[in-house]
Amino acid sequence: MNKINQLFANSKDKKLLSLYFCAGCPTLEGTADVILAMQRRGIAMVEVGIPFSDPLADGPVIQSAATTALKNGMNLKTLFAQLKAVKDEVQIPLVLMGYLNPILHYGIEDFCQSCVESGVSGMIIPDLPFDDYQKVVKPIADQYDLRVIMLITPETSEERIRFIDDNTDGFIYMVSSAAITGAQKSFDDQKQEYFRRINQMNLRNPRMIGFGISNAQTLKAAQDNAAGAIIGSKFVTLLNESEGDADAALDQLFAALEH
Repeated sequence: MNKINQLFANSKDKKLLSLYFCAGCPTLEGTADVILAMQRRGIAMVEVGIPFSDPLADGPVIQSAATTALKNGMNLKTLFAQLKAVKDEVQIPLVLMGYLNPILHYGIEDFCQSCVESGVSGMIIPDLPFDDYQKVVKPIADQYDLRVIMLITPETSEERIRFIDDNTDGFIYMVSSAAITGAQKSFDDQKQEYFRRINQMNLRNPRMIGFGISNAQTLKAAQDNAAGAIIGSKFVTLLNESEGDADAALDQLFAALEH
C-alpha cells in the first residue's frame, strides 16, 4: 500500500503534523538529515520542496529559501540522489512539492520513476491544470502507485471540490486562505466557517490544512477540522535561523506550537 494511504488508514483518531522544507536550503547537503530528524521527532509526513525560480503560490520566506537552494546548486537530479541514499531509513511518507516547469523539463515518466526509486510516495504540483492532471499525469502516476495531491482554497466551488475528491487519492491539501503562504497568528471567523463547510461535505479523502499555521491556536484549529496540519514557512524560518540544524529548529517549532 502507498505510504500516504497507509498513514491515514492507521491514524484515524490521531492529529497528524506534516512539515515542509525546501531541499537545498540552507545547505545543499542537508536534505537527508532534515528528513531523518523529522522522522525521529514524530513528524507524520514530510513535504520536500523542489526549488523553482518563480514560485507563484509562495510567500517571501519560501521564495527566499528557493532562491538560496538554487544558488546552492539544488536540482531534481541532486535531490533524487540524496533521497535515494536514505530510502531504506525513511519509513514516513515523503511528498515532493514543486511547480510544473522543472518536472516537465525532467520528464513526467522519468520523474515518477525517480520518485519510486528514491522512496517518494506522492507529489503536489500547485500549477498543474486539472485537465492535464487527468489526461497526462494521473495515468503515469497511477502506473507507479504515486499520489498526486490537489489543493483546494476558500474560493474553490463545492462542485470542483467534489470533482477533486472523486478523482484523486491520498489526501486533499486544504489551503487555509486564498493568500500566499506565510505564518498567521489566528484563523478568523471566515476561515473557521470555511473549515466547517468542508467538514460538512463528508469527503471521501482525508484533508490536511496548510498555509499560516505557526502557533497553538492555528495548529488546534487545523487539527480540529481535518486529519492534521501542514507547517511550512514557520519551520523554514527556524531551519534557516538554526543554520540547518533540524533538531534545534524542531525544538523551537514545538515550543512555538505550545503558545
